Amino acid sequence: MDAMSSSAMLSEASSWSRALVKISPYTFSAVGIAISIGVSVLGAAWGIYITGSSLIGAAIKEPRITSKNLISVIFCEAVAIYGVIVAIILQTKLESVPQASIYAPESLRAGYAIFASGIIVGFANLVCGLCVGIIGSSCALSDAQNSTLFVKILVIEIFGSALGLFGVIVGIIMSAQASWPSKV
Repeated sequence: MDAMSSSAMLSEASSWSRALVKISPYTFSAVGIAISIGVSVLGAAWGIYITGSSLIGAAIKEPRITSKNLISVIFCEAVAIYGVIVAIILQTKLESVPQASIYAPESLRAGYAIFASGIIVGFANLVCGLCVGIIGSSCALSDAQNSTLFVKILVIEIFGSALGLFGVIVGIIMSAQASWPSKV
């Protein structure tokens, strides 16, 4: 029984590895690009939702905070722009390969590199959008109570938005590994 179960586990593991190798690298690339832009936009939307709801609520008490606290919404929107920029960069990394070379190790490596780059950028921007949204929310609420706190919390918000840039930098570095086989 033990020999049967270990061989079954081995065949299951090998079927997963075979499945990953048989999926086209272009599919991995397309999914990575989609995750990069889609999850980045999700992070931006979530951050805008968090900031905007607090900003509107606090502006009822203090209407003066509305215009200067829009910077928090702009920081959240920048997160979506990071995802769009990286998606464009990743799209330029795609090259056509002869049918015989699609599953070559170099093609698989390029597809996995673009996929990993898209995941890193997308989820870094998701977290960045949440971070900027929460800090923007506290900035609006604090500014409504005490206007001297605005610049102090804005500095913290700038550091929070740097998280998205870190994700973009790492994603660009990872996408540099994407080199497709040359056409011969």
